[in-house]
Amino acid sequence: MYVNLAEFMAKVLPVSVTIILPTRNEEEAVGPTIDSIPRGWCDELEIMIVDGNSEDKTREIALEKGARVHIEPRKGYGRAYRSGFDIAKGDIIVTMDADCTYPAEVVPDLVKRLLEDELDFITCDRLTLAEAGSMSGIHGFGNWMLSFNARMLFAYGIKDSQSGMWVFRKNIFDNPKMRPTNDGMPLSEEMKILARKHLGKKKAIEISVPYRPRVGDAEIHTWGDGWKNLRFLYFKRVGLHRTRSEWGALPDNPDSLNGDIPEQK
Repeated sequence: MYVNLAEFMAKVLPVSVTIILPTRNEEEAVGPTIDSIPRGWCDELEIMIVDGNSEDKTREIALEKGARVHIEPRKGYGRAYRSGFDIAKGDIIVTMDADCTYPAEVVPDLVKRLLEDELDFITCDRLTLAEAGSMSGIHGFGNWMLSFNARMLFAYGIKDSQSGMWVFRKNIFDNPKMRPTNDGMPLSEEMKILARKHLGKKKAIEISVPYRPRVGDAEIHTWGDGWKNLRFLYFKRVGLHRTRSEWGALPDNPDSLNGDIPEQK
C-alpha cells in the first residue's frame, strides 16, 4: 500500500506528551492499557506508570511494554500524581487509569483539540457515554452525588467531578495556585476546581468520552473514599483543607530512567 509520507508527517502533532498511569497491583490490565495507547501521532511520547509499591507483576509488565516506571513509596492516588506531574518530560500531560476503562484511542484527538483551540485543560466526562456495566449502581449514585455537591459548592459547571482522564499543559503548574494539594482520591475533584478557578471556563473545558468496564480488581474503597471526597469538597470550600506533603517526587524515588527499579536488575 502506498503511503504519502508528507501527508502522514503533517498529521504528527509538534508536541511532546507524557501519559501518566497511577498503578497498584494492576498486572491484569496494565499491559492492555499500554497497548491501547496510539503511537506515532506526536513528536515524542512518554508512557509512565507511577507505581505505589505493587506486589504483583505490574512494574515488570510495564517495563516489558517499554513504559517508564517510577516508584512512589508514599501512599495515595493523589500522591502518585503529584509526583508524576513534577517529573513528566512532556509539554502536555494526559492521565488515565491503568484498568482499560478510559478510551486511549481518543488521546490524539484530545491533544489536538487542546492545541488547536488554545486550551490549557480538558477533563473528560465519563457519565454521559458510560457503557453498560462500567459502573455499579452504588458507584453511579456516588459519582452523581459527589458531582452534584461539587457543582453546588463551587458553581463551576463540571458534570463529572470524579473523572480521572485529563489532558493539560504541564506549564499550568508554573502557577503554584494550580498545584493540587491532596494525596488521596480527592485530587481528582481538586484538579477540576483549580482549573476552572485559575484558568477559567474558556481555557478549561469538559468533553464527554466513553467509559468501559474495568479489567482486574479495584483498589478503591467505595464508602471510605466517597466520604473522603465529600469531606474534602466542604473543607476546600471553607479553606480548611491541608497540604500534607510537598509538591513533587522525592529525589531518591526509584525510576527506570535511572536503572534502579528492582525488576531491571
